[in-house]
Amino acid sequence: MATQHLSDQISRPVSHLCVSFRRLSTTTAKPTGISLPLPKLVKNGKLTVGTDQISKKWAVKSSLVEQSPPKTTVEVERLVDFLYQDLPHLFDDQGIDRTAYDERVRFRDPITKHDTISGYLFNIALLKNLFKPEFQLHWVKQTGPYEITTRWTMVMKFVLLPWKPELVFTGTSIMGINPETGKFCSHVDFWDSIQNNDYFSLEGLKDVIKQLWIYKTPDLESPKYQIMKRTANYEVRKYTPFIVVETNGDKLSGSTGFNSVAGYIFGKNSTMEKIPMTTPVFTQALDAEMSKVSIQIVLPLEKDMSSLPDPSQEGIRLRKVEGGIAAVSKFSGKPTEDIVHEKEIELRSNLITDGLKPKMGCLLARYNDPGRTWSFTMRNEVLIWLEEFKLD
Repeated sequence: MATQHLSDQISRPVSHLCVSFRRLSTTTAKPTGISLPLPKLVKNGKLTVGTDQISKKWAVKSSLVEQSPPKTTVEVERLVDFLYQDLPHLFDDQGIDRTAYDERVRFRDPITKHDTISGYLFNIALLKNLFKPEFQLHWVKQTGPYEITTRWTMVMKFVLLPWKPELVFTGTSIMGINPETGKFCSHVDFWDSIQNNDYFSLEGLKDVIKQLWIYKTPDLESPKYQIMKRTANYEVRKYTPFIVVETNGDKLSGSTGFNSVAGYIFGKNSTMEKIPMTTPVFTQALDAEMSKVSIQIVLPLEKDMSSLPDPSQEGIRLRKVEGGIAAVSKFSGKPTEDIVHEKEIELRSNLITDGLKPKMGCLLARYNDPGRTWSFTMRNEVLIWLEEFKLD
């Protein structure tokens, strides 16, 4: 951010109340920016809110439901712009601007809880040191008079484990604004991969543990993509264009044709140029019955169609894949034909259930040399291209 802090731009009295006026129902499933705990009473077998206690403890003369929003000049649009500039620095050396937050800020995610800005910043520092996170901010929008919602992706590598597993979280953050200070007083995260986002979520802990599985990914170049969303069953990725050398195959899990396409990169081409090996090896089914299959090796990203030598063998061809949005299911073990078909059917079913539109056919991505890799550490993926995808 610029050298001037947000607190220099917005000066307000010290807050004693943080409330989002968008949702006030006590039955709402998700937290909504209300960080004022309401005393509860049992009367005639029913749960009621004790407004007298609220008045005494919090100096609020009426219940939150009856209270009108306080008069304020909070410029929420400016806070939206501020978050677009500030949040990308969440894990870099600059860091976020702590002056944009009340000292008593309510931070929650499914497995983490802090009630001060110092605790929140400690959590950020811990993640930075243990996981080397990469944070991507997708969008920021106002969702209530004193509420802003952000959508993000965070990819982390647990550097303390020898295989450095990759942990992926996508979701939204609802940020409540204190109407008296113009600062953020609550920050509540919701993960796309679980249903129970309340702290403490055993489902959230299981989701973390599941991602610690040993997947061996070779240190080779691979197609570039951004993870847009990760659910409990699949990832949605946005791939940039890449080029493949391909030939006809026999089945998704087969290796027919591999020696021919590998020969191209090993020098069997018009200029006898040797091209670096990449990962993964793709096999692609082009029809719904999966009877038409091609086997592909991805070429280095710095190559383009004009700079590549022509194939010298019949049946070998170069093709540019335009990229786009793909849903991906990741699994380990030996990818037999039955397992691959099962994974494809399961993925397609989940996509349709979630209202997405999968295209015909699929790809199997194999990242490992089966002769040199333990099967339980193999990284395999089934990919299905999507007709369209909107990141809500």
